[in-house]
Amino acid sequence: MKHTKQILGLAFMSFALTAMYGCEPKAKKTTAAPVMAQALNTPGKDKPKNNTVKIALLLDTSNSMDGLINQAKSQLWDIVNKFTHAKCGNEQRPELQIALYQYGNDNLSSNEGYIQQVLNFSGDLDEISEKLFSLTTNGGEEFCGEVIHTSLKQLDWGNNPDNLKMIFIAGNEPFNQGKLNYKDAVTNAKEKDIVVNTIFCGNYEQGINTEWKSGATLTGGEYIAIDHNRKVVHIDTPYDDVIIKLNSKLNQTYISYGALGSAKMEKQRVQDDNAYELEEAVAVKRAVSKSSRLYNNKQWDLVDASKDESFNISEIKKEELPKELKGKSETEIKAYIEEKKSDRAKIQAEIQELNAKREKFIAAQQQEGEKGELENAMLEAIKKQAAKKDYKWEE
Repeated sequence: MKHTKQILGLAFMSFALTAMYGCEPKAKKTTAAPVMAQALNTPGKDKPKNNTVKIALLLDTSNSMDGLINQAKSQLWDIVNKFTHAKCGNEQRPELQIALYQYGNDNLSSNEGYIQQVLNFSGDLDEISEKLFSLTTNGGEEFCGEVIHTSLKQLDWGNNPDNLKMIFIAGNEPFNQGKLNYKDAVTNAKEKDIVVNTIFCGNYEQGINTEWKSGATLTGGEYIAIDHNRKVVHIDTPYDDVIIKLNSKLNQTYISYGALGSAKMEKQRVQDDNAYELEEAVAVKRAVSKSSRLYNNKQWDLVDASKDESFNISEIKKEELPKELKGKSETEIKAYIEEKKSDRAKIQAEIQELNAKREKFIAAQQQEGEKGELENAMLEAIKKQAAKKDYKWEE
């Protein structure tokens, strides 16, 4: 088993996860849209809920950033697992949406400033993982002001002042490169109530001298300097193999439907494989994430779809059902869904129980300072920002 867990991943974990917990101080009455056949409920078409946190992750993918990309891949699941029990001030659980940009890569169009939107705002964890694993490094020219400006222009950040909106930009070249003045870009972000946090991959003082700190402080964001190639030892636990086996059983509880159902189920399997190939520990963390509320696939899985109050099995077209349900009566279909729902709940509960023991084992084995002061400092800084939006964390 490989044993690596790196600092940049902690950065990605901290900001993305913090985002999960932006919220409105006062509950607002909403009307849920009916869960219809997938053809009518495609990703990006759902009406955003009031308690939505939006985070844009802007990653430098030039030649020197392989370590940065690998950490983003490996730490995605920590995002979910560290903050899955967070609550808004109104006791509601907010939704999380992540957008992904790459910049500074010579393979990208020079006309676009070597910038590419890899993923629009999405809450689909498998899709986010897939896009992270698609990133490669090459080049290049890194224009921080330009990529921030592009993300502000292209993404729908919304106008709800109660929502938490954050940009995290990571790289290692001077922050003031390019024709577009970064101060104009971050000022625009501040006007939209978007906090810009900067992660400099290198020496702390060098990041200050190359204006990475200035890029953050102008919006009230945090400046963080990291060694993106530093490795932290992963602690094996007696629970890892069992959790991975339970993940295989968990996959068997999914019932794909709709035009994209089969493809989405295959994507789930591929992202399991990606996590395992990166590191067995990452596969364990992904399995834990899949047992949480934040891993929801109602747009292609009938079990998750059936949890919605507006779900009506009669609105699913017969041709969109999987082969195991074709020719079945509505009563038989409902019974099958309930059986899989029950199986899933039991498996997820077992994974969560094992993970609690796993975390206690790791805490007992960790040496003083192994966890890293950087991680603690980042989490505290992000909680400070989130507190302004009435976030709370359960102990």
